[in-house]
Amino acid sequence: MTIPEYDLSGTVAFVTGAGRGIGKGIAQVLAEAGADVVINSLTDRYAGPLAKQIAEASGRRVVPLVADVTKSEQVERAVAQILRDFGKLDILVNNLGDSIRKPLVFAPGTEAGGQAPLTDDELRFILDVNLTATLLCSRAVGGHMLARRSGKVINIGSFASARGGADLTIYSAAKTALVGFTRALALEWASSCVHVNAIAPGLFPDPVTTGEAGYAERVQHSRRVVPLLREGRLREVGLLALYLASPASDYMTGQTLYLDGGLTL
Repeated sequence: MTIPEYDLSGTVAFVTGAGRGIGKGIAQVLAEAGADVVINSLTDRYAGPLAKQIAEASGRRVVPLVADVTKSEQVERAVAQILRDFGKLDILVNNLGDSIRKPLVFAPGTEAGGQAPLTDDELRFILDVNLTATLLCSRAVGGHMLARRSGKVINIGSFASARGGADLTIYSAAKTALVGFTRALALEWASSCVHVNAIAPGLFPDPVTTGEAGYAERVQHSRRVVPLLREGRLREVGLLALYLASPASDYMTGQTLYLDGGLTL
């Protein structure tokens, strides 16, 4: 049985930071649902092989696109290339993100043996990959989607927007700002039928990113702290992204959906 409201046949999706982790899970599901997918990454190390794998499994056109989406000129070139190659862009998934677990300042008495606080470069990096990239990519696709009066923008946030963490102050701030940006942009674009929503995942480890030992450690941690007693699976974010990318969600905009096993309750 097929559900037509979840069919993405004939659509084109652009997923940023998708060589590994959550972006990989999203790209896989969107392609399975019928979308042609552009997989963005900073290098071709993971994006190239992943694009080939998804294309072979889904039968869809899946291509890698190397670009630093924290840089305005590279974002504009990337979107222009997608429009040249595919003729349109229906779905933007602003997935790029990363964190650095460090304190903002030294706590008293820890100067000698404690962890060094965030540097200026690290602070800017966290803001850029978690917020600036989303702003730039949304701006770059906005004119195209508004002119067509059609489009789905999906921002990937974090449970940290609802539950801060020690040594994650700037990351939490950036992800919280993403929630506000999602609300405001949804209102700005609603009259043109362009939908803007966000997913805030909980703990979704990926062995490709963390290595097998790190993955096992994160799985055990998830089973201790998540109310549903397990880690998230990358495909689960992809399935929620499919809902937000498809006609099934045409009456939803401006929302942030927490997919975290109850972690923020």
